[in-house]
Amino acid sequence: MHEFSVMDSLMRLILEHAKAGGIARVTRVRMVVGRLRGLDLRQLRGCFEILAEDTVAEGAELDIEAVAPAGCCRDCGEEFDIPDYTLRCPHCGGGQIDITRGRELHLASFDGTREPAAAAGQ
Repeated sequence: MHEFSVMDSLMRLILEHAKAGGIARVTRVRMVVGRLRGLDLRQLRGCFEILAEDTVAEGAELDIEAVAPAGCCRDCGEEFDIPDYTLRCPHCGGGQIDITRGRELHLASFDGTREPAAAAGQ
């Protein structure tokens, strides 16, 4: 399952940054996923829940921004959305298309809370 390896890498990144930043609990994670990545968002959410168990991210909310594909025609320069994955320019019919959006896959940000000052000094 490709979703598991993607989420495993993401979780490692979150936990590394949380530890470095003194984050005791991760409350929300935001990631960006381009539709052309072919990832199932429900499976990503399930993998996140499994991988977050017994970590500072357990119970965190996962927000996924799904980015629709878009392209730019090399023939006429038209920029357009690609709602049906057809790589033809709707303006001139050209087939020389550069994908400009839809391949994204990254951690945008995460929120968390730090240890209370009194507990950190004990």
